[in-house]
This record gives sequence, structure tokens and C-alpha cells, in this order.
Amino acid sequence: MVASLGGHGRPGSELDHAVLGALFSESTVGLHVLDPQLRLVRFNSAARYVKAFALEEALGRHPREWAGDFYSGNYEATLLEVLDTGVPSLDVEVRGHLSPDQPEIVLSVSCFRLEDTAGGVLGLATAVVDITERKRAAARLALLERAGGRIGTTLDIFRTAQEFADEMVPALADTVVVEVLDSVLRGEAGAAGTPLDYGALRCTSRRSAALDAERYLPSIGEALGLSAATPFALSLSDLRPRMVEHLGPETGWLVGEPVRGRRLTEAGAHSLLVLPLTARGSVIGVAHCYRSRTPHAFDEGELALAAELADRVALCLDNARLYARERSAARVLQLSLRPARVLGHGAVETAYSYCPLGAGGDWFDVIPLSGARVALVAGDTAGRGLEAAATMGEVRAAISALAVLDLSPEEVLERLHALVTRLHGERDRRPDTAVDDERRDTTCLYLVYSPVTRRCAGASAGHPPPVLALPDGTVEYAMVPSGPPLGRGLAKYGAAEFELAEDSVLLLSNTALLRAVSDDPQVQLERVGDALRPTGRPLQEICDEVLYKLTPEQMENDAVLLLARTRGLGPDQVAAWTLPNHPASAGEARTRTERALEHWGLARHAFTVTLVISELVTNAVRYSDGPIGVRLILDGSAVVCEVTDDSSTVPHLRHAEEVDEGGRGLYLTWQVSRRWGTRPETRGKTIWAEVSVSEDDD
Repeated sequence: MVASLGGHGRPGSELDHAVLGALFSESTVGLHVLDPQLRLVRFNSAARYVKAFALEEALGRHPREWAGDFYSGNYEATLLEVLDTGVPSLDVEVRGHLSPDQPEIVLSVSCFRLEDTAGGVLGLATAVVDITERKRAAARLALLERAGGRIGTTLDIFRTAQEFADEMVPALADTVVVEVLDSVLRGEAGAAGTPLDYGALRCTSRRSAALDAERYLPSIGEALGLSAATPFALSLSDLRPRMVEHLGPETGWLVGEPVRGRRLTEAGAHSLLVLPLTARGSVIGVAHCYRSRTPHAFDEGELALAAELADRVALCLDNARLYARERSAARVLQLSLRPARVLGHGAVETAYSYCPLGAGGDWFDVIPLSGARVALVAGDTAGRGLEAAATMGEVRAAISALAVLDLSPEEVLERLHALVTRLHGERDRRPDTAVDDERRDTTCLYLVYSPVTRRCAGASAGHPPPVLALPDGTVEYAMVPSGPPLGRGLAKYGAAEFELAEDSVLLLSNTALLRAVSDDPQVQLERVGDALRPTGRPLQEICDEVLYKLTPEQMENDAVLLLARTRGLGPDQVAAWTLPNHPASAGEARTRTERALEHWGLARHAFTVTLVISELVTNAVRYSDGPIGVRLILDGSAVVCEVTDDSSTVPHLRHAEEVDEGGRGLYLTWQVSRRWGTRPETRGKTIWAEVSVSEDDD
């Protein structure tokens, strides 16, 4: 029963006639009335504007005669079901085409059965609304939202361009090709100009829905120039998108683009969009989208959607360009700051492998020290880019400066800690800097090895300990105490000293290389040990083998590896004595020095070496009280002269005047030595000087 108010709701009342009149003359919803045989008997004014149906001569005809391909599928099934059951169907989507080369039209159809008062079936009434634009708008919004989450997931130009192409096909186009300026791939910004100014465009992505597309698609990395008076050149000149609605053999400009034009023809493209890619005033490249399988051409709405997507991908590509430029600059800086090559050293044989994958701040160093000793250093600076590389350079320079002071390993790290803390404080005070503490950890491992005593001392600031491979095949971690990373926490560092057999191999690496193997130190040790054995092979071969086995395929960070095989200096290369603190000791030191040099076959250098020893011993007699230690070390092309006394007073070089009676000892030592210096001892100090005995210096 239908609810009504008084007599206004009686069948046949004036209100009923008014409602029917409004529905058939003023309603914006198309209404069709069908008889039980589904023949059209009546339709309203709005139905004439539903262009899916040709109603001019449709009265008395079945929908299959005036509904075209819209009648197949949902429309026919809905009419028959409602006619049979009497259950209304609401908002059924009906899709079809006016012609094969026209875009799809989407209708919303609601269907009701008409019955008389006795329940007899009089026919059907259908309400039809064209929702094509609503569906297209929803699809465009969905594409924009989906593309926004999938384009620009990385800072890689080729990957970002491919993500754009993948989203465009087949949602908007049958084929998409993205070309980027060569200068952009180098990290440079392209300014707007004429086509001839741009140079080559390089294909960075392509995607097609056609199975045979490979024959006409450009290959990734292929470079093509631009021809004038084509949509590609014009779009890059005025930075406006272009739509060629109908493309065919009669299109004149195809001849001016011999390669692109030929490929468009081979693909059977009939409609084209050309989209300039620009961001922040920079020209990135161009994207062209075309249809060959989809029968209808692009329209203005699709051009606007494609242009908006092109703006989004252009911004992502420019971000990738900026990242590539900074990464390239950081890598150049990083490579310029690391050792170009590691020179040979009498204390150790060294080999290294270095793969700069992430433009980070990982480094190593081999620093010659006094007394034929050597410092082996490895460190990490967290993060990537210019700041990480600059921090690495600052820390490495500081280590080199501190190492020559012959400080103990723990004291070197304590001073480095103070330096890095100050650097962090300076960066924190900059208004444009906001760095997470976790991302700026700087670690360092510092080892000092002496071939005379075959002892190694080391300390660590949050860095993995060195791996030690002994000649008998044993592989273990060297027990080096670890303190906090540089610049964080309190500067509490301890050092450990251990003896190494000759031909032992020390492995130092960056943190990321070991963590790429496993987070378990024991698993790391097993993998490293398998790669190190046997240790008698050439050291560079071992080093490369370790890198091959430890570096995963998808390594994202730098891989830094330094190997050092220890050597020892035996009694035939070292001469040492303890002399009393007496003026006559200088003469005795000269005599013993001459004998040692004669034993080494270096008697021709006796005058220079004995002069240095005599002056250093005389200086020790004058300024100390206890016994004096003298040691000569034959270190390759130099003889190291060392004199140790119990005085902590550090001598200073000065230039004596002609009338001065003293002060010439260190000056003479400096004149005839390759280098000289002092180092603190547990009690007192050692003054040392290296005298060259190379034939080239004669």
C-alpha cells in the first residue's frame, strides 16, 4: 500500500498527473517504459540526451534494435530478471561503445516492473543516467593516487622513469617512452632553450601493452637527438604538452623525426601525447605516450591527467638528479681523500680492496711511525653524501696528524673523540642542520704494530675488532677493547697489547661489510675464516677472495677491506745497547754503531749515522740522569737511530748562532736525517732519527 495524505494520493488524482508530467518532461533522468515484450512504448525528454541509445525511431522496437552493444551483458540480463521476478534492480552499470573508435560509455540503469491493480504485468520502467564522466573522474583520481604512491620510491633516475611508464600503461596509454637529457643523467640542470641546445635525449624507460613492441621500442640507454618543427621539439621549447589526436601517414612532421616517426608508424600509433618533463625551472626530458591498440584517440581530459602525472614524475626525476649530483660529488671527494695507493712498509705487507657503492664515509689508512712501526686504521662515518665524506676527511686528517706524535692508541682515540664532539657541536648550531644522533656515529679502529718486538697494541671506538689469522690456520678476533663511537658518550678508551707470530694476517674492514654477512659475530668469523684460509697465498689474492665471498649481490654500502701480513725484524736487523749516563758513553756509542754498520755492509754511511748517534747520546747525557738506551734498526733503505733516556723534557730544534757554544746537536741531526722526532715512553722519552742509506741518496 502506498502512503498518501487525504485525497491527494488517490489514483488518477491531479497530483499523479503532475508527477508523471514532471518525470516525463522535466526530469534529468532518462526514463524508458517497455511493454511485456520489452518493446519501447514511451520515453521522457531526458532520455533523448542519453547518447548511448538512438531513440528517434525506437518506439515499438526491442532494445536490441536501438541499444546497440549496450544491450548485451548486464542490460539484457537485468531487464529479463526484473520482468520475471518483479524484484527491482538499482544502479546496474551498463557499458558499451557508440562505435569501435569511440571511448566507452558507462550508464547506471535502475529497473522496475509495472503491474496493474490485480498484479498483472504491464511492462518495465527503467531509469538511465550517463555516469561516464563520473567514472572517468574516479578512474583518473585513482590513477593519480596510485601513481603518487608508486612513482619516486627510489632516488634512481632510471627506476623512477620506469615506475612512471608502468603506471601509464595500460591505464592511460598503450605505449610510453621516457627520454631524459644526457646532462641530467650527469647531475646537471637543463635550462629551457631551443631543441639544438639540449643535445641528446637518452631513453630511460619504456613500456608497451603490445606483445611485439620490442621491434619498434628504443633500447634503454639509446640516445637520440631532436629535429625542429616536431611535437617533441616544440614541447621542449615552450614547455607545454602536446596532443596529436589523429596520427597517420598523412601527418607531415613524421618525416622530420626519422627514427621516432618510423617507430610510431611501425607501432601503428594513431594518437599521441608529448609531455615535457620540467621541475624547479629545470628541463628534465620528455615523455611520449601513444595509442595503437586502444581504438579511440586521446581527449583533453586525458591530456590534463597525463600532464599532471608528468609534473609529478619530473619532480621525482629532479630529486634523483640532485641526489645523483650530490652522490657523485661525495664520491669524488671520498675517493680524493682516501689513500690513492698504500706504499710498502717494512713492518707489514698490505693489500686492500675498496668498492665505493654508497658514497659514504668509510676509510682505511696505513701510517708509517717511528721505530719501523706502522699504524693500521679503519673507520666508518655514518650517513651518505658530502657531509659523511667531509667528516671522513676531517677524521682521517686528524688521525694522520696525531699518529706522528707517537701517542698510544687510546690517547689517539681520546683526542679524536674531542675533535668529533666539537665538529658535531658546530653542525648542531647551524640552523639548516638537523641530524639524528644515530646517523652520525663515527667509529675507528687504531692498531700499532712493531716488527722489532712483534707486538701489536690497539684500541677501538665502536668499531668491529680486527680478525687475526695465525700461520697455523687459526682464525680469531683480536681482543681489542671497544669504547663509544667518536663524539658520543664519555671518552673512555682502553688499549690491549698482544704478540703476533711472523706471517700472521690482520683483517680490518668497515662495519657494513661484516653486517652484510650476518649480525652474529661468530657467523661473521666463520665466513671470514673460510675466505682467509690458506693464509700463505699472495695477500692481494686473499683480499679479493674475502671481498668476493663477503659482499652480497645487493650490497648498498661501501665495502672497505685492509689486510696486513706481519713481518719481523730479527737480530741481524736490530742492534741495541744500554750505556751509563757518562760523557764517555758518546764515544762508546760511536764505536758500537760503526761495528753494526760494518756488519750490515753499510760502513760507507758510518760518518753520518755515528754523527747522529753521538749528538743524541750527548744530549741524553746532558739532560737526563739514568741509563741511556741506544737502538739501531735497519729498516729497508734507512737506519733508524733511537736514544732513550729517563727525562720527559721534549727537545726543541733551534738554530744556534755562531757565537753560541751549544744548541747545534738537534740542528745537525735534522740536517742529515730524512726525518726525526720524539715519542713518549712509560718512563722518559725516545729521540729518533732516520738516516737514508739508499744508493739513490748518495
